[in-house]
Amino acid sequence: MGPQRIAKLLARAGIASRRDVERMIAEGRIALDGEVLTTPATLLETLQGVTVDGKPVRPAGAARLFRFYKPQATLTAARDPKGRPTIYDKLPPGLPRLMPVGRLDFMTEGLLLMTNDGELKRLLELPRTGVVRHYRARAFGEVSQAQLEALAEGVTIEGIRYGSIDANLERRTGRNCWIEMSLAEGKNREVRRVLAYLGLQVSRLIRTAYGPFDLTGLDMNDVAEVPRGQLDQFRGSLK
Repeated sequence: MGPQRIAKLLARAGIASRRDVERMIAEGRIALDGEVLTTPATLLETLQGVTVDGKPVRPAGAARLFRFYKPQATLTAARDPKGRPTIYDKLPPGLPRLMPVGRLDFMTEGLLLMTNDGELKRLLELPRTGVVRHYRARAFGEVSQAQLEALAEGVTIEGIRYGSIDANLERRTGRNCWIEMSLAEGKNREVRRVLAYLGLQVSRLIRTAYGPFDLTGLDMNDVAEVPRGQLDQFRGSLK
Protein backbone atom coordinates (compact mmCIF):
# COMPACT_ATOMS: atom_id res chain seq x y z
CA MET A 1 0.00 0.00 0.00
CA GLY A 2 2.91 2.37 0.77
CA PRO A 3 2.92 5.49 2.98
CA GLN A 4 -0.34 7.45 3.22
CA ARG A 5 -1.29 10.86 4.58
CA ILE A 6 -2.00 10.73 8.30
CA ALA A 7 -5.43 12.35 7.84
CA LYS A 8 -6.46 9.46 5.57
CA LEU A 9 -5.14 6.82 8.00
CA LEU A 10 -6.91 8.39 10.97
CA ALA A 11 -10.16 8.73 9.02
CA ARG A 12 -9.86 5.07 8.04
CA ALA A 13 -9.41 4.20 11.74
CA GLY A 14 -12.67 6.00 12.55
CA ILE A 15 -11.13 8.87 14.53
CA ALA A 16 -12.88 11.59 12.50
CA SER A 17 -13.39 12.73 8.92
CA ARG A 18 -10.27 13.86 7.01
CA ARG A 19 -11.32 17.49 7.34
CA ASP A 20 -11.84 17.12 11.10
CA VAL A 21 -8.48 15.34 11.45
CA GLU A 22 -6.80 18.28 9.67
CA ARG A 23 -8.46 20.65 12.14
CA MET A 24 -7.33 18.47 15.09
CA ILE A 25 -3.74 18.63 13.78
CA ALA A 26 -3.99 22.43 13.55
CA GLU A 27 -5.19 22.42 17.18
CA GLY A 28 -2.10 20.39 18.23
CA ARG A 29 -4.12 17.37 19.39
CA ILE A 30 -2.28 14.72 17.36
CA ALA A 31 1.27 13.52 18.04
CA LEU A 32 3.72 10.94 16.69
CA ASP A 33 6.11 9.35 19.20
CA GLY A 34 5.37 12.25 21.56
CA GLU A 35 6.07 14.99 18.98
CA VAL A 36 3.04 17.17 18.17
CA LEU A 37 2.32 17.08 14.43
CA THR A 38 1.98 20.36 12.57
CA THR A 39 0.95 19.22 9.09
CA PRO A 40 -1.70 16.86 7.70
CA ALA A 41 0.71 16.05 4.84
CA THR A 42 2.70 13.76 7.18
CA LEU A 43 3.12 10.37 5.44
CA LEU A 44 3.00 7.15 7.48
CA GLU A 45 2.87 3.40 6.81
CA THR A 46 0.95 2.65 10.03
CA LEU A 47 -0.56 4.46 13.01
CA GLN A 48 2.00 2.99 15.41
CA GLY A 49 3.14 5.70 17.86
CA VAL A 50 0.29 8.06 16.91
CA THR A 51 -1.75 9.55 19.76
CA VAL A 52 -4.89 11.69 19.74
CA ASP A 53 -5.36 13.81 22.87
CA GLY A 54 -2.58 11.70 24.43
CA LYS A 55 -4.32 8.37 23.77
CA PRO A 56 -2.83 5.75 21.42
CA VAL A 57 -4.81 5.12 18.23
CA ARG A 58 -5.94 1.58 17.58
CA PRO A 59 -5.33 0.37 14.01
CA ALA A 60 -8.32 0.36 11.69
CA GLY A 61 -10.55 -2.69 11.90
CA ALA A 62 -12.73 -3.95 9.08
CA ALA A 63 -15.23 -1.39 7.80
CA ARG A 64 -18.65 -1.77 9.42
CA LEU A 65 -21.92 -0.07 8.57
CA PHE A 66 -25.00 0.31 10.78
CA ARG A 67 -28.57 1.44 10.08
CA PHE A 68 -29.98 3.75 12.78
CA TYR A 69 -33.53 5.07 12.97
CA LYS A 70 -32.89 8.64 14.11
CA PRO A 71 -35.80 10.22 16.01
CA GLN A 72 -37.02 13.80 15.60
CA ALA A 73 -35.58 16.55 17.84
CA THR A 74 -32.10 15.00 17.80
CA LEU A 75 -28.92 16.63 16.54
CA THR A 76 -26.57 14.80 14.13
CA ALA A 77 -23.48 15.84 16.09
CA ALA A 78 -21.23 14.58 18.86
CA ARG A 79 -22.29 17.33 21.26
CA ASP A 80 -24.39 20.49 21.33
CA PRO A 81 -23.40 23.71 23.15
CA LYS A 82 -27.13 24.37 23.67
CA GLY A 83 -27.57 21.02 25.42
CA ARG A 84 -30.00 19.54 22.90
CA PRO A 85 -30.06 15.73 22.59
CA THR A 86 -27.73 14.24 19.98
CA ILE A 87 -27.72 10.94 18.10
CA TYR A 88 -25.05 9.70 20.54
CA ASP A 89 -27.51 10.12 23.42
CA LYS A 90 -29.89 7.77 21.57
CA LEU A 91 -27.48 5.05 20.38
CA PRO A 92 -27.37 1.92 22.56
CA PRO A 93 -24.19 1.10 24.50
CA GLY A 94 -21.66 -1.47 23.25
CA LEU A 95 -21.26 -0.13 19.71
CA PRO A 96 -17.85 0.67 18.19
CA ARG A 97 -16.88 4.30 17.68
CA LEU A 98 -19.25 5.40 14.88
CA MET A 99 -19.53 8.42 12.59
CA PRO A 100 -22.71 9.49 10.80
CA VAL A 101 -22.83 9.28 7.01
CA GLY A 102 -24.15 12.71 6.03
CA ARG A 103 -26.59 14.47 8.32
CA LEU A 104 -30.25 14.69 9.12
CA ASP A 105 -31.74 17.99 10.35
CA PHE A 106 -32.71 18.32 14.01
CA MET A 107 -36.41 17.70 13.22
CA THR A 108 -35.90 15.15 10.42
CA GLU A 109 -36.28 11.50 11.37
CA GLY A 110 -35.45 8.26 9.64
CA LEU A 111 -32.47 6.36 8.31
CA LEU A 112 -29.03 7.55 9.34
CA LEU A 113 -26.14 5.31 8.31
CA MET A 114 -23.29 5.08 10.82
CA THR A 115 -19.80 3.68 10.18
CA ASN A 116 -16.49 3.11 11.96
CA ASP A 117 -14.60 3.85 8.72
CA GLY A 118 -13.85 7.39 7.55
CA GLU A 119 -13.10 6.30 3.98
CA LEU A 120 -16.45 4.48 3.66
CA LYS A 121 -18.20 7.57 5.09
CA ARG A 122 -16.51 9.76 2.47
CA LEU A 123 -17.36 7.34 -0.34
CA LEU A 124 -21.04 7.28 0.63
CA GLU A 125 -21.23 11.08 0.87
CA LEU A 126 -19.36 12.05 -2.32
CA PRO A 127 -21.69 13.56 -4.95
CA ARG A 128 -19.85 11.71 -7.74
CA THR A 129 -20.79 8.30 -6.31
CA GLY A 130 -24.44 9.30 -6.83
CA VAL A 131 -25.95 7.34 -3.93
CA VAL A 132 -29.70 8.04 -4.00
CA ARG A 133 -31.47 9.18 -0.81
CA HIS A 134 -35.23 8.55 -0.47
CA TYR A 135 -37.60 10.67 1.65
CA ARG A 136 -41.27 10.89 2.56
CA ALA A 137 -42.58 14.33 3.49
CA ARG A 138 -45.92 15.31 5.01
CA ALA A 139 -46.69 18.84 3.94
CA PHE A 140 -49.47 21.41 4.20
CA GLY A 141 -50.52 23.30 1.09
CA GLU A 142 -51.44 22.82 -2.55
CA VAL A 143 -49.14 21.24 -5.11
CA SER A 144 -49.70 19.41 -8.39
CA GLN A 145 -47.99 16.32 -9.74
CA ALA A 146 -46.85 18.47 -12.70
CA GLN A 147 -45.06 20.88 -10.32
CA LEU A 148 -43.35 17.95 -8.63
CA GLU A 149 -42.34 16.39 -11.96
CA ALA A 150 -40.74 19.70 -13.00
CA LEU A 151 -38.19 19.16 -10.19
CA ALA A 152 -36.60 16.47 -12.38
CA GLU A 153 -34.99 19.37 -14.29
CA GLY A 154 -33.42 20.72 -11.10
CA VAL A 155 -34.19 24.10 -9.56
CA THR A 156 -32.29 27.21 -8.41
CA ILE A 157 -33.42 28.72 -5.09
CA GLU A 158 -31.79 31.87 -3.69
CA GLY A 159 -28.73 31.30 -5.86
CA ILE A 160 -28.28 27.64 -4.89
CA ARG A 161 -28.66 25.05 -7.65
CA TYR A 162 -30.37 21.80 -6.65
CA GLY A 163 -29.98 18.84 -9.02
CA SER A 164 -32.62 16.52 -10.40
CA ILE A 165 -35.25 15.34 -7.88
CA ASP A 166 -37.72 12.55 -8.56
CA ALA A 167 -40.89 13.61 -6.68
CA ASN A 168 -44.35 12.03 -6.56
CA LEU A 169 -47.58 12.95 -4.84
CA GLU A 170 -48.31 9.86 -2.80
CA ARG A 171 -51.66 10.85 -1.33
CA ARG A 172 -53.68 13.88 -0.25
CA THR A 173 -55.95 14.33 2.77
CA GLY A 174 -57.62 17.72 2.79
CA ARG A 175 -54.82 20.30 2.50
CA ASN A 176 -52.21 17.85 3.78
CA CYS A 177 -50.29 15.62 1.40
CA TRP A 178 -47.57 12.98 1.51
CA ILE A 179 -44.80 13.36 -1.08
CA GLU A 180 -42.12 10.82 -1.98
CA MET A 181 -38.78 12.27 -3.11
CA SER A 182 -35.52 10.73 -4.34
CA LEU A 183 -32.30 12.69 -4.86
CA ALA A 184 -28.61 11.96 -5.20
CA GLU A 185 -27.13 15.20 -3.88
CA GLY A 186 -28.40 15.79 -0.36
CA LYS A 187 -27.44 19.46 0.04
CA ASN A 188 -28.14 21.07 3.42
CA ARG A 189 -31.92 21.17 4.12
CA GLU A 190 -32.54 20.44 0.42
CA VAL A 191 -35.94 18.71 0.74
CA ARG A 192 -37.36 21.35 3.08
CA ARG A 193 -36.10 24.23 0.92
CA VAL A 194 -37.43 22.77 -2.33
CA LEU A 195 -40.87 22.09 -0.84
CA ALA A 196 -41.00 25.56 0.73
CA TYR A 197 -40.16 26.97 -2.72
CA LEU A 198 -43.30 25.18 -3.98
CA GLY A 199 -45.32 26.88 -1.22
CA LEU A 200 -45.54 23.84 1.05
CA GLN A 201 -45.04 23.72 4.80
CA VAL A 202 -43.34 20.47 5.89
CA SER A 203 -44.72 19.05 9.13
CA ARG A 204 -42.88 15.71 9.06
CA LEU A 205 -39.85 14.52 7.10
CA ILE A 206 -38.58 10.94 7.07
CA ARG A 207 -35.55 9.58 5.24
CA THR A 208 -36.67 6.10 4.27
CA ALA A 209 -33.56 4.86 2.45
CA TYR A 210 -29.95 5.67 1.56
CA GLY A 211 -28.85 3.68 -1.47
CA PRO A 212 -30.00 0.06 -1.00
CA PHE A 213 -30.27 0.44 2.79
CA ASP A 214 -33.67 1.26 4.30
CA LEU A 215 -35.68 1.28 7.54
CA THR A 216 -36.98 -2.30 7.22
CA GLY A 217 -37.24 -3.92 10.64
CA LEU A 218 -36.25 -0.76 12.55
CA ASP A 219 -38.36 1.09 15.11
CA MET A 220 -37.32 4.55 16.28
CA ASN A 221 -33.89 4.53 18.03
CA ASP A 222 -33.14 0.98 16.77
CA VAL A 223 -29.73 0.10 15.32
CA ALA A 224 -28.89 -2.86 13.08
CA GLU A 225 -25.59 -3.76 11.44
CA VAL A 226 -25.52 -4.20 7.67
CA PRO A 227 -24.27 -7.76 6.93
CA ARG A 228 -20.69 -7.85 5.65
CA GLY A 229 -21.66 -9.53 2.37
CA GLN A 230 -24.27 -6.84 1.63
CA LEU A 231 -21.78 -4.07 2.43
CA ASP A 232 -19.07 -5.61 0.20
CA GLN A 233 -21.56 -6.03 -2.66
CA PHE A 234 -22.65 -2.39 -2.33
CA ARG A 235 -19.07 -1.06 -2.26
CA GLY A 236 -18.31 -3.05 -5.39
CA SER A 237 -21.27 -1.40 -7.16
CA LEU A 238 -20.18 2.19 -6.47
CA LYS A 239 -18.80 4.31 -9.32
